[in-house]
Amino acid sequence: MKMILRWFPNGDDTVTLSQIRQIPGVSGVATFLSDIPAGELWPMERILAVKNEVNEAGLEMEVIESINVHEDIKKGLGTRDMYIDNYIKTMKNLHEAGVKCVCYNFMPVMDWFRSDLYLPLEDGSAAMSYSHEYASKLTLDNMLESMMSGSNNFSLPGWEPERFGAMAEDIAFYQNVSQEEYFKNIKYFLDAIIPAAEEYDLDFGVHPDDPPFPLFNLPKVVNSQESIRTYLALHDSKRNGLTLCTGSLGANKNNDVVAIAREFSAIGKIPFVHLRNVKHTSDTDFHESAHPTACGDVDMFGVIKALQDNGFDGYIRPDHGRKIWGETGRPGYGLYDRALGACYLEGLWEACEKMR
Repeated sequence: MKMILRWFPNGDDTVTLSQIRQIPGVSGVATFLSDIPAGELWPMERILAVKNEVNEAGLEMEVIESINVHEDIKKGLGTRDMYIDNYIKTMKNLHEAGVKCVCYNFMPVMDWFRSDLYLPLEDGSAAMSYSHEYASKLTLDNMLESMMSGSNNFSLPGWEPERFGAMAEDIAFYQNVSQEEYFKNIKYFLDAIIPAAEEYDLDFGVHPDDPPFPLFNLPKVVNSQESIRTYLALHDSKRNGLTLCTGSLGANKNNDVVAIAREFSAIGKIPFVHLRNVKHTSDTDFHESAHPTACGDVDMFGVIKALQDNGFDGYIRPDHGRKIWGETGRPGYGLYDRALGACYLEGLWEACEKMR
């Protein structure tokens, strides 16, 4: 197992590589080129520039999160082959730069949403939260305003301004797309990229829907144990895997996250894990919490043990942290709480390892 942290390059992060290097047990970062629009080729020189910066700080760059999938691919339009071709060329460049794992998602229109990016908690910290009733009443314009006003002037992956103009039209398009049709578009994409992933020694892990509840009647892709089985069955390859996100899956109280970790690690289909905890305030409402099991509703010990019992040897990162100790910055991606989370998770890993 390798413990890593997500990091945003090109001056788009309050957390420095030097600070990440000082967190015990953290060996690398998951990063990406946020300024390159979905569908465009990632130039080799840009990839190597970030890799060299990471390596010079004493860290590894073996995970990319994410290579965004162009909306035309998701829609199944005639232009998708051009964008898939660019995607595969980017994969080749990443392989040559030493990347081993790619996290991505196939969520239509928007990658994630939170009702509040800085909900004050009782202990004085602040965390991202979600209310399904509130979210369901929002117009698209309200939603865009909510996310941008809470961004603290940092980029929000999945909410790039260049996407905004087409969002209303995209949402309208999907009202006439069935779940079956949408999964056919996913299969077309997987059938094209997974053979390339095998050639370039890249593990692919699809990220679950975040949140797992429907908004704007958009298709849901990966939000339950059964839907994960359906997704992974679309292309039978060890390279077609799951990014196990305990927060996204744990947001649905019906999901047994430990059972999900156990099932898919047993068949070698989890190359990457996002570990975070959530605390429910209703069946569909939650806020993110500190990482320890006692702070939320996800059995973090159970997840770690299930991974270890099945020989997991991929990448783990502490996912979204709270804002604590007066820290400011991008929602969910401060230094302090994620560093605490990394140390807690390292401790769980060591304890489970010694128990075995």
